[in-house]
Amino acid sequence: MGSLSIWHWLIVLVIVVMVFGTKKLKNVGADLGSAVKGFKDGMKDGTPSDPAAQAKTEVIDVDAKSKS
Repeated sequence: MGSLSIWHWLIVLVIVVMVFGTKKLKNVGADLGSAVKGFKDGMKDGTPSDPAAQAKTEVIDVDAKSKS
């Protein structure tokens, strides 16, 4: 009773496909894959690839002394 057999998982899969449809599940899978890829690329680089995002993450030292 504690573990689910393969038949339980197949029934759940059939119900999910019937509720959401294959096209929506395909789109969700593609979106999830692109999100994971973007996360991995961001972790590898350490900097955002989008120039607009880079401008937002630029650090400004407000305690800097003016040069004279």
